[in-house]
Amino acid sequence: MMTNQKDYTIEELLGSKARIKILKILAIHDELSITSIIKRAKLNHTNVLKHLNYLKGVNLIQEKNFGRIRIYRYKTENLKARSLKKFIEIWEGSF
Repeated sequence: MMTNQKDYTIEELLGSKARIKILKILAIHDELSITSIIKRAKLNHTNVLKHLNYLKGVNLIQEKNFGRIRIYRYKTENLKARSLKKFIEIWEGSF
């Protein structure tokens, strides 16, 4: 599901507990492999991949491929992503 970054609302972005969990994991760790995200989120591969594709579509994360290995990176250069990361840090108490 490709989403244009101008075609989503905050309700859509934060409307999934799994998506919030993945966002939080990447905000804290900056970049991880899909295997690491799956283990930390305790979600199945299909579900994680669906949410990662959505987050790529709204330009909050970036995917880098190294052969068969996929690394997902939190896009701190994106103002919305940076703001959301700061919110997570404040909310989780690591501020």
